[in-house]
Amino acid sequence: MKTLRYGIIGCGMMGQEHLRNIALLPDAEVVAIFEPDAAMRAEAARHCPGARLVDSVAAVLAVAAVNCLLIASPNFLHLAQLEEIAAIRPLPVLCEKPLFTDPADAPRLAALRAAYPAPIWVAMEYRYMPPVAHLIREAEAATGGIRMLTIREHRFPFLEKVGDWNRFNARTGGTLVEKCCHFFDLMRLIAQCDPVRVMASGGQAVNHLDERYEGATPDIWDHAYVIVDFENGMRAMLELCMFAEGSRYQEEISAVGPLGKIECLVPGPGRFWPAHLGAPPVPQVIVSPREPKGPRLLEVPVDPDLLAAGDHNGSTFYQHQGFARVVAGAQAPEVSLTDGWWAVAIGMAAQESARTGQAVDLRHAVPDVTM
Repeated sequence: MKTLRYGIIGCGMMGQEHLRNIALLPDAEVVAIFEPDAAMRAEAARHCPGARLVDSVAAVLAVAAVNCLLIASPNFLHLAQLEEIAAIRPLPVLCEKPLFTDPADAPRLAALRAAYPAPIWVAMEYRYMPPVAHLIREAEAATGGIRMLTIREHRFPFLEKVGDWNRFNARTGGTLVEKCCHFFDLMRLIAQCDPVRVMASGGQAVNHLDERYEGATPDIWDHAYVIVDFENGMRAMLELCMFAEGSRYQEEISAVGPLGKIECLVPGPGRFWPAHLGAPPVPQVIVSPREPKGPRLLEVPVDPDLLAAGDHNGSTFYQHQGFARVVAGAQAPEVSLTDGWWAVAIGMAAQESARTGQAVDLRHAVPDVTM
């Protein structure tokens, strides 16, 4: 019998990326799947013909063979599903981001953290992209201590999801939560401390303006600038544009300090790269010391099998490798509930700043979940 026996809760586009990556693990299998949409359920069954298809979270937990869980349902369901699992059969969980979508839910997350007896890992894939991981490892030596961190994402608009749930702030938490919590997690990971202040400007300029769902126009944002100040003096900036899918690289991250700069260039999903342009770009890391001057470029290719398994440059596979060690009791989750809370909190602060035109001070906004 396989060591990891997953129960899957939610198996839409991202859930199926997880299925493909779990299939690459040598000692893992999916034994139960709950996906309410008929088309997505049929696709999940095609990927995992041996899995039992069930009709609820409780039914997943009732499958005795299941010994770990993946939550990949729409954002607004995550916290309630975690609470249901806690009440029935708390198993190790890998939960997709964001953890919650309503600021009022922070006390519920604190209560979950205090009572849940098994590990919960929050899915922050960008940490595990090979070029990003390389930058994180080398940043201190290359920069002499990061003073400025910039993350630029120029990408395609939000894709179509089941029920169009990703078109509205109320269901997603807003773009700076739904899409950008990954980047705020990266900022905090690289800073190795917490944020103190957030300033932002953003809105909806181009995407989804001509769409209607039950008479409502989508209100999800498609561009923003966000500046985050950290306790240690590091300043970080996010530049997001979701109508720039013609870009060669989707993410560009740079870290600069007194000794120099290190940056990484990450292409978007290979399936979106125009075939007439030839092979998709290869990820790069560039180190630019101040002395002696002259950038050094390193290509960081990703295993083709991992590229074929998803849209996140192999990171989903590496994340599951770490989660397997957690389930085996060999390590703690690398992305905790506290990390997941901070990623959402920064995004919510950014949206509030953009809405009001005022900076948001985070120094007195930390709930018990971080204690």
